[in-house]
Amino acid sequence: MSASQERGFEPATGDGPAAASEAAAVRAGEVRTAFEGLLQIRRLTCAGDANPEAVPASWELHRPQRAVALALEAAGIAASAVGPSGERTATGYRVCEGEAPGSVRVEWAGPPGSGAAHHEEEALARCVTVLRRLGWTALLYRGPRRRRFIEVEPPPKARSGGGPP
Repeated sequence: MSASQERGFEPATGDGPAAASEAAAVRAGEVRTAFEGLLQIRRLTCAGDANPEAVPASWELHRPQRAVALALEAAGIAASAVGPSGERTATGYRVCEGEAPGSVRVEWAGPPGSGAAHHEEEALARCVTVLRRLGWTALLYRGPRRRRFIEVEPPPKARSGGGPP
């Protein structure tokens, strides 16, 4: 039994440890299974929509950080990681709570000297594409120190209460 099977699957948010390379194949299978489950939930709960796989399900709206992190990891985008002392050890996305209730912030983070800031525009644009394809409202902003980030929110229909059950 893998470690994630013992404690339950959690998508990579970019604030956890780097995955062990020998566990990469197991992790890829777990991510694939979790993402297929997400799509199946969407197909069942959003059946009235023209493209139910492109509409966040109700559970995603209640756990947006988890849903966004799963979408990015399933798309094959690398997550950042931190070491035991909290130092960044890998370059990739970082998903955290957004400023508005129910929103998520996605940053491109990496260890000092990694060049993460130089690659963030292209990397975050890929994240925006993935998230929009899955029905999220994803807007790219420039914040302090001119660093870019994405603010992710449910689609307007879901925010107004007219979304899926």
